[in-house]
Amino acid sequence: MVKSAKIILSFTVGILFLIGCANQLPPGGGDVDTTPPEIIESYPPDGTVNYSENYFEVKFSEYVDKRSFREAIFISPAVEGEMEVDWTGRTATVSFPKGFKPNLTYVINIGTDVVDLNNKTRMSSSFTLTFSTGNEIDRRKITGKVFGKDAEGTLIYAYRIQDDTTNYLNSKPIYISQVGKDGTYKLDGLASAGYRIFAVKDQFKDYLFQAEQDLIGIPYQDVFLSESDSSFESLNYFLFKADTNKPRLMEALMTDERHILTKFSEEIDTSSIKADNFRIVDSLSILVSNVLYAFRSLNKKEEIVLVPEEKFNPSDQLFLVAENFSDLEGNKNETDKVSIIISDRVDTSAIKLVKTNPQPNSKIDFLDPQIIVYFDDAFNKERIDNSVQLKDSLGNKIPLSFSFPDDATLLIKPLVKLKPDYNFTLNIDLNYFEDANGNKIDSVYQLKFSTLSGLEFTGVSGKVTVQDSSLVLVLESTNNPDKKYFQRVNSSSGFSFERIEAGTYRLWAFEDKNNDGKYDYGWFAPFRFSEKFYAYPDELNLRPRWTLTDLLFQIEK
Repeated sequence: MVKSAKIILSFTVGILFLIGCANQLPPGGGDVDTTPPEIIESYPPDGTVNYSENYFEVKFSEYVDKRSFREAIFISPAVEGEMEVDWTGRTATVSFPKGFKPNLTYVINIGTDVVDLNNKTRMSSSFTLTFSTGNEIDRRKITGKVFGKDAEGTLIYAYRIQDDTTNYLNSKPIYISQVGKDGTYKLDGLASAGYRIFAVKDQFKDYLFQAEQDLIGIPYQDVFLSESDSSFESLNYFLFKADTNKPRLMEALMTDERHILTKFSEEIDTSSIKADNFRIVDSLSILVSNVLYAFRSLNKKEEIVLVPEEKFNPSDQLFLVAENFSDLEGNKNETDKVSIIISDRVDTSAIKLVKTNPQPNSKIDFLDPQIIVYFDDAFNKERIDNSVQLKDSLGNKIPLSFSFPDDATLLIKPLVKLKPDYNFTLNIDLNYFEDANGNKIDSVYQLKFSTLSGLEFTGVSGKVTVQDSSLVLVLESTNNPDKKYFQRVNSSSGFSFERIEAGTYRLWAFEDKNNDGKYDYGWFAPFRFSEKFYAYPDELNLRPRWTLTDLLFQIEK
């Protein structure tokens, strides 16, 4: 009997243990959960005044990841002391042992970083709870949108304005919010004051902007909310990488007797890839050799290949000096130096044609066409004129011009208009392309391509609702942000984009205050406002052989 009682007792305890465990876990099974979690209840009720407790509560529609919840809590203004979080099922109680300060409006924002347990689905929009420890709630708000594919998860930092020289981003913001899946945000419970507001893709969630890692959006103006103001709308942002670091020369390694593979800290601007920007010196900084050729490596964007004028002895102790080179953001390094790892391996490899743009058997525009030919090594350019021929399908020879983006790349442009819907053949006699050691290949490369008929293009035309000669319209591909078409609004407020590649586009406009035709993202320190922009509300699906007409772009200034 005792033994049986022990068995029954153990079984009962086991069942209770399993039930207890089950109470701590979300239900399993069924279809994959793709429904975003949401907050269905909160305490205190939104809009509560004279609130005297030191906590708030929220209840979710499903079980959520506790860590993601803790990291998604934003409280404005900041509360002193550590935050404590306790859970009962799907309800979280967030308490502050030091309590809230009197006569203040507090805004609790639960950001979209909260994910559920079943499928890690994020909240679709942030949740806001507002209450006051005084007799009234500050009801002022600021709304807007962060545009672009990187918008989701961006934090909105609001600072009270002190003076024009303050670098606000050196401190944590007073008010914080987070954008939703659609890029929109809302700052609630704002007091009557002036605000400078930034959008920051805060990678470390430390509420401090780090230029080395975070994307940032700069406002086009400060916002001043008076006692009579209730809101400010459409404070919108574009994010960008505020690169402040100058590029560095990191390494120089000879792959053979005539090639030095250099590695930089980041991609170098094309204008810096010139032989004159490099020289080879000894330990006393006395010139040993100049560089004959320089070209971008086709393997990694931060690598550049150099061809020195002469060969070196492996026992030499030499340094490579790079001068006046810039990154893609315009950060310039006057000079940098690294030691060279020397090789005496003989270079016997023939120069190779690696790729072309356009690719074989593809189509190009017949207006202002160009052909780019990429080689794996630099080449002597003296005999290029005799090596390349372009003919149409009837055998007519097309006159050409040549230029060189770098010492291993050939840019070919026809000097006459090409006919639409025609076939062409480009012949390149590789026997005319020699590297620094005289290596070449006795072969002819043939590239066949055709021109578009012109019917494949699309377009869009219409009017904007303001007459402002400073407005520049931008038609930007949603799939390829580098594909942009610009047009300044004419005197009749009309616009027309023609010969556009078919696809999905976003239409926006900006006030070109500095009249340079480029959108100015602004800068964080020393601070400079961005240029104000306006976005057409819908994406444009531009189909081939069809022009979208009579589009009305409403702009409210």
